[in-house]
Amino acid sequence: MFYPRITWFDQTNLPRASRPIGILLWLSSDTINQEKPCRHQEQGFSRSTRKCNGPSETPYEGGVFQLAFAIPEQYPLLPPQVRFLTKIFHPNVHFKTGEICLDILKNAWSPAWTLQSVCRAIIALMAHPEADSPLNCDSGNLLRSGDIRGYRSMARMYTRLAAMPKKG
Repeated sequence: MFYPRITWFDQTNLPRASRPIGILLWLSSDTINQEKPCRHQEQGFSRSTRKCNGPSETPYEGGVFQLAFAIPEQYPLLPPQVRFLTKIFHPNVHFKTGEICLDILKNAWSPAWTLQSVCRAIIALMAHPEADSPLNCDSGNLLRSGDIRGYRSMARMYTRLAAMPKKG
């Protein structure tokens, strides 16, 4: 099972105790490119983006996926809103909006969860899709019908088109 190591930096720049602002998040593990871990780009007090490398041994390997985080003022009592900005072919991600179907971002949220936990869960979801609750029906139907090869082929194609750096 894939468990990324996550390190937090610059936690002293917190304007409110309930809002993690000014945090630099680095995701790294043996399955993520060590030279280019997740990068954080501050966009304001409650919104930020992060770029994460796709997990190895998945159709997303080699891709760089950008996530948008919207952290509510009531955090950690309310979950952050997270969505993919990079197009991804995954049964639990809406292809057009990037919305993520993940229980800890909805009804299973607890104030004990951290942004670190959310990132781990998203990467684990990329490696282990759940076809039973699809937001992308095409992707979910491929997995539910047992067409793993078709699913991996489509996911790899979209990763190459949308998430891989252009050569040249």
